[in-house]
Amino acid sequence: MRVRIVIMPREGLLDPEARAIEEMLRQNGVEVDNLKVGKIVELELKNPDEAKLIAERFLINPVIEEFSIE
Repeated sequence: MRVRIVIMPREGLLDPEARAIEEMLRQNGVEVDNLKVGKIVELELKNPDEAKLIAERFLINPVIEEFSIE
């Protein structure tokens, strides 16, 4: 089964990459609020229940990132 793990910075933490993109968009006339930059990891798993364990142990830094599974 295909599983998608979406990894995003935790709410309230600085996101320099998102800040740079927001600034570039504003300079080009695009109004943006609350832009975030994250990662998507797609896996083919025989046991989709393993996705949470994989994310927690190998993919995220729990101090600065959170994840969801789709």
